[in-house]
Amino acid sequence: MTASAAVPATAYADAAQPLRLVEAEIAKILVGQRDLVRRLLIGLLTDSHLLLEGVPGLAKTTVVKTLARALSAKFSRIQFTPDLLPADIVGTRIYAGGQFTTRLGPVFAQIVLADEINRAPAKVQSALLEAMQERQVTIGDETFPLPRPFLVLATQNPLEQEGTYPLPEAQTDRFLMKVRVDYPSAADERTVLDRALSREVPEIHQVLTMEALAHAQRMMDAVHMDERLKDYCVSLVRATRDPKGAGIASLAGMIDVPASPRATIALAVGARAQAFLEGRGFVTPQDVKTIAPDVLRHRIHPSYEAEAESLSSDVLVQRLLEHVQVP
Repeated sequence: MTASAAVPATAYADAAQPLRLVEAEIAKILVGQRDLVRRLLIGLLTDSHLLLEGVPGLAKTTVVKTLARALSAKFSRIQFTPDLLPADIVGTRIYAGGQFTTRLGPVFAQIVLADEINRAPAKVQSALLEAMQERQVTIGDETFPLPRPFLVLATQNPLEQEGTYPLPEAQTDRFLMKVRVDYPSAADERTVLDRALSREVPEIHQVLTMEALAHAQRMMDAVHMDERLKDYCVSLVRATRDPKGAGIASLAGMIDVPASPRATIALAVGARAQAFLEGRGFVTPQDVKTIAPDVLRHRIHPSYEAEAESLSSDVLVQRLLEHVQVP
């Protein structure tokens, strides 16, 4: 199905309905955090990976496990530690019974939770990120394709930096979005407390089949994106490289590492998925603005001058959104 094909307006809402049912199932377990759930669904629709950042206790692991249950997908959780080896993730060949056999690692799942990914050294991070990029793993002289869908959700704690191995820019760029998971509101936290005290565990049902997901992905591909909005995505990303040329002289020298072309693609793909989840067959400028902070925050790095003025990557992205002309 192509964007030029004649698609009834209601078809998008109908195709997105199973995804909204997934939101409802997750809401049985997770209180609030609607933006986080929406980003997870965008990752699922676009077959992309997400980096989740938040302090412990914000139910990051719980929401990922619940997503897998609502999809009835094969789920795997990998706890990253300093002594982890690449073979512990992708698998290895073992000698038993007079012959070598291949034992596949936990990465061979449809939804993989890489818990505290920055706790493991670079060679282990690279093993996972190679699998993310290539969608396959080579063990010995054999190459094994990874299952589809294949979604890696990596978490990291923004506070504890002792004994961690921060992801380099080339590796964080492979994540479609970096989602900040914040504390709940007072009302949501009270609801969390009431649920915990009741000790009732809601039953999660499969509400999204693989066939329905594949249909939703085809419908998302048919969502129309105007040429001017494509230019807008390009302009936003290029403004990170030359703020002065984009008419934002105040940001000149404030961005040490600008966004790559992968960010342009992520903006367009993410905006299209956002529009689809809203039941629309077309992308609006607001769709781009909604997902832009999550797409760009890990792809641009403030300079020393920016840090001296307390300009974080989030603040820099907001300045870009305020000054780059909207079509």
